Amino acid sequence: MTRQLQVVLLVTVAIGATEVTAQSAPGSTASSATDSAIPDTAIPDTVDGVAVHRSHALGIHGEVKYPADFAGFDYTSPDAIKGGHVRLPSLGTFDSLNPFILKGVAAAGSGSFIHARLCTKAQDEPLSEYALVAETILFPEDRSWVAFELRPEARFSDGEPIRADDVVYSFDVFTKKGAPFYHSFYTDVDTVYTVDSLTVRFDFTGTTNRELPLIIGQLRVLPRHYWEQHDFTKTSLQAPVGSGPYRMTNIDPGRSITYERIHNHWSDTLAVMRGRYNFDRITYDYYRDNTVSLEAFKAGEYDYRSVGSAREWATAYDHPAVDDGYLVQTPIPHQMIRGMGGFIFNTRKSKFSDPAVRRALALAFDFEWTNATLFYGAYTRTHSYFANSELASVGQASGRVREILEEYRDQVSNAVFGNAYRAPSTDGGGDLRGNLRQARRMLREAGWEIRDARLQHTTSGETMEIEFLLSSPTYERVVGPFQQHLKRLGIDTRIRTVDASQYTNRVQAFDYDIIVATWNQYLSPGNEQRNYWSSGAADAPGSRNYAGIRDP
Repeated sequence: MTRQLQVVLLVTVAIGATEVTAQSAPGSTASSATDSAIPDTAIPDTVDGVAVHRSHALGIHGEVKYPADFAGFDYTSPDAIKGGHVRLPSLGTFDSLNPFILKGVAAAGSGSFIHARLCTKAQDEPLSEYALVAETILFPEDRSWVAFELRPEARFSDGEPIRADDVVYSFDVFTKKGAPFYHSFYTDVDTVYTVDSLTVRFDFTGTTNRELPLIIGQLRVLPRHYWEQHDFTKTSLQAPVGSGPYRMTNIDPGRSITYERIHNHWSDTLAVMRGRYNFDRITYDYYRDNTVSLEAFKAGEYDYRSVGSAREWATAYDHPAVDDGYLVQTPIPHQMIRGMGGFIFNTRKSKFSDPAVRRALALAFDFEWTNATLFYGAYTRTHSYFANSELASVGQASGRVREILEEYRDQVSNAVFGNAYRAPSTDGGGDLRGNLRQARRMLREAGWEIRDARLQHTTSGETMEIEFLLSSPTYERVVGPFQQHLKRLGIDTRIRTVDASQYTNRVQAFDYDIIVATWNQYLSPGNEQRNYWSSGAADAPGSRNYAGIRDP
C-alpha cells in the first residue's frame, strides 16, 4: 500500500528556594505499596473547618469545559482506529533515555510517551487540567494545598501498581536529583506526604498562586521500585519502566528509537485518553542536520514534517509527489500564544552588561530586509515575550500594572513607563546607514571607540569580539548579513555551528556570547517564569535564563 506523507506549516493568526520534605502524614506512617483501595474518608469533606472540593479536573478560575461524565475531548475521535507505524524526524543525536537530568542528550519522546502525569491538559481549553494517573483532585477554596487520589487500576509498564509513595518519590527525585529547573518549578511546595496508599497531599508555603495545584498536576510519576535500583543522576540507554501508554523498543543509540503501544493499557478507556495515542509504533529517526532530514522526507523515509522555515515552505516542495497526492502540504491556521524567539545576548559577559550596548547592536540587524529577502515576507516582528496574545504589552502601562512598576521605579528604566517596546526597524531596502550612525553614537556614549578598525573600550581596552553559537546551519544565512553590519561597527564576529550534543552542553553551561533561542509562553504565566528571568536561575546550570537576567 502506498503511504501518504504530510508536511504542515503552522500559520499564526493575529488576535487582539525552599527545602522540601517528603514524609508520611502527621501522626501516621507511610502506607505499603501493597495496600488496596483507598477508604472513602481518606481526606474528609472539611479540613480545619474549611470545605474541601473534590473534582475530576482543575481550572485556574474554577470552571472547566468538560464535566465529570464527559466521553472524550472534542478534538479527538472516540472511534479512531488504533494500529500502524508512524515515522518522525529528529535532528542531532541522543545518548540517554533519561530526559529529566542535565547530563546527556535524551531521546525524542523519552518523557512524553513513557511517563504519565498526575493530570493531563485539554488542548482546546487553556488554564485547566483533567485527572489522569489521579482519579480525584482535592483542594480547599484558598488552594493552600492539593491532594490526589490515584486510580487503583493504574499500573507501571512492568505491571506494578502505582501508589502514593511513587508520587512522593517522583517529587523528591526531581527536585533533589533532576535538572535545576525542577527545584525552581516546585519551589512553593512546603511538604509532600502520603495520606494512605493511594492518596498524596502537597502543602504549599503560603503563596496565593492559584496555579500551584495545576503545576503539581503536571508531575510525571516514576516507579520508586525501579529507580531505587538505578542511578537517576547518570545517563543510561537501558529502557526504563514507565507509567505512560508506550514502552521503548528497538533502541539504536544516536540513530533511531521506537515506542511500542502497550495494549490494554490501564488508561485506554479513560475519557482523557480516548481517541489519543493511536499508533501501535512510533519511531524517531535521527538526521545530522535539517538539509539531510528534508531530503529523507522527500524520499519517503518518514511520514510527517512540521515546517518552521518560510524558505523551505515556499521552495522545497515543488515535487512530483505533491502533484500526485503522495505528499500533502497543508497550512494550519492557529491562535496560539507564540512567546518570543530571537538573538539572545549573554549578559553574564561584561561586554553585554550595558543595555546601551545591546540596543546599539540590535540596530545592526535588518529584520525587514531579512524577512523580505530570506523569509518571503512570511514572518512578523516580535515585540513582546507574549506575542500573539492578549498578554502582550500595548501602549503605556496603566492600572494595576503601573502601580506595581511604581514600587520599583528606582530599579527599572524610565523607558518602562513609556510606550511598549518596539524593536528597531528599517525600510527593508538594505541601507542601514542611519541605524549604524545611531549605533556608533550609542557605543561612543557607552565608552566604546573604533581604533585601528576595531571596536575597543576606552577604559578597559577590551576589544569587542562576538561568537554566534548555532545549533543548525539553517541560521547561518540569517546571521551572515547581521555579521557584516557589525563589522562596519568595528566588531569582530564569528559563527560557530556545532552538533546537538555540544550545543546543549554549552548552552546549559552558559558558554556563549549570542545564541538563537525561544521562550515558550502560556496564557497563564506560572513558575516557568522564574526559570526564564529570575536572579536565582541566572547561574543555575541548565536554566532557561539564557540572557543571565538578574537584580542587580
